[in-house]
Amino acid sequence: MLKLTALPTKFILLSIFVAYLQGCQQHRTSAKEIDLTELTIAQIHQDYKNGEYNSQDLVKTYLKRIAQHNDKINAISVVNNDALMIAAALDKEFIQTGKLRPLHGIPILVKDNINTANLPTTAGSLALVDYIPNQNAFIIQKLVDAGAIVLAKTNMAEWAFSPKHTESSTSGITRNAYNQDYVPAGSSGGTAAAIAANFATVGLGTDTGNSIRGPSSHAALVGLRTTIGLVSRSAIVPLFLRNDVVGPMARTTEDAVRILDVIAGYDEHDPITAHSDGKMPASYLSYLNEDGLSGARIGVLNQLSDDGLDPEILALFQQSLRDLQRLGATIVDPVEIPNFDSLKANQWCAEFQQDVEQFLATYVKSDTLERLEDIIAVGSTSEFAKARLKANLAASGRYGESNVECGSAYSDPLRIAFRQGIEKVMNDLNLDALIYPSWNNKAALISRFEEDYMGDNSQVISPHTGQPAFTVPMGFTSENLPTGLQFLGRMYNEPKLIQLIYAYEQGTKHRKPAELN
Repeated sequence: MLKLTALPTKFILLSIFVAYLQGCQQHRTSAKEIDLTELTIAQIHQDYKNGEYNSQDLVKTYLKRIAQHNDKINAISVVNNDALMIAAALDKEFIQTGKLRPLHGIPILVKDNINTANLPTTAGSLALVDYIPNQNAFIIQKLVDAGAIVLAKTNMAEWAFSPKHTESSTSGITRNAYNQDYVPAGSSGGTAAAIAANFATVGLGTDTGNSIRGPSSHAALVGLRTTIGLVSRSAIVPLFLRNDVVGPMARTTEDAVRILDVIAGYDEHDPITAHSDGKMPASYLSYLNEDGLSGARIGVLNQLSDDGLDPEILALFQQSLRDLQRLGATIVDPVEIPNFDSLKANQWCAEFQQDVEQFLATYVKSDTLERLEDIIAVGSTSEFAKARLKANLAASGRYGESNVECGSAYSDPLRIAFRQGIEKVMNDLNLDALIYPSWNNKAALISRFEEDYMGDNSQVISPHTGQPAFTVPMGFTSENLPTGLQFLGRMYNEPKLIQLIYAYEQGTKHRKPAELN
């Protein structure tokens, strides 16, 4: 195992190349040179079947690319030095059986707050820098069982505190792969930048308010925040567990759905997933329909889409409406939620302390790291994280004016009322989804991330209501900064959202690769 942040850059690169060369000595083939640009799961599996290359060749090629380009964006925190060994075992299995598992030999990146066996899970913090789980999180084990290879962990905003930028004590600042003066948003900015830069095939992020969809929109990715209860959060360092969701971040809708197919479902260690029983299709892949917008009714959520859009993003959003109509959808514009301001108020609860202390007790089990005060005592190199730690120590209960007890999306009366208010309008207008820009403003300059943080629409609805919300590329600004279009659906109606975003993606083809020179 290689900790990238523990060594100067020249030694980091040397170590990766040593691992790469050792792999070459152990496994020599006549495989063709692999073009990693926008490589998909389906293409990889076809290439495996055709004998073009195997998973060892693919892992080595990704590691080489990381070694060549990670210093430009600083997205990778830890590389898995067992990746080639795992790939070799999967190659042997394929030779013996002639069969590929659903994610056989697919290299994935994992946000550094998700437990991965024999790799550090630090949440970007000094307090957890030596924490190495001996077991995978539930969803990681499902991915591994499906044949995925954990290639590396990705940098994140420390403790997942920041939607604005991605900065940690363990790895420093991550830069936007498309324009390195700008943020990749947070807190899953490492996964976003790395997948945009083709450092692996697919990645995982977590989303408390924004952290899958914001970074995905800043990186021209598809990001899926699913219904709360569809995917397990056990063995994941929490921010506010009542809002936390983990999900795929990918260059294509199809790849994101292939990950969702594997990770969705009940986990006894995350009781909220019991709500998913009977609400999942046999496979989400069957909803990848290029004609999925034909006959759809899509509402433009006026309270978000008219809220001070940057002129370039407004132009892109207006073009997205024309594209949706061209692809067969009926646009209902505007749509307004009655009492929207009062419904969205008082939704956040300060539960970081109790949630993180429960994680420490359940997984870390250290006598010297049991309370939030212990984390604060260890310290941080991030002034942003320091301030948030102290603020969470002093906070408890619901933010705002309400004294209603905090609860889950299935029990909290304020959350339920918010969801019912939105779903009533959707039902009255017979809408399949509501749409709005994922961000109303462009990505912020790293040097001005506090001042320029504006227009984050992801925080407003789905973290509180529990509804699924997916972002898909909407185009680029003049600074070569990606933008995202967000689709909000009903609880457990991921199939319909998949239809809509896949058809929009295939009908517009907005995504383009990041160029790291």
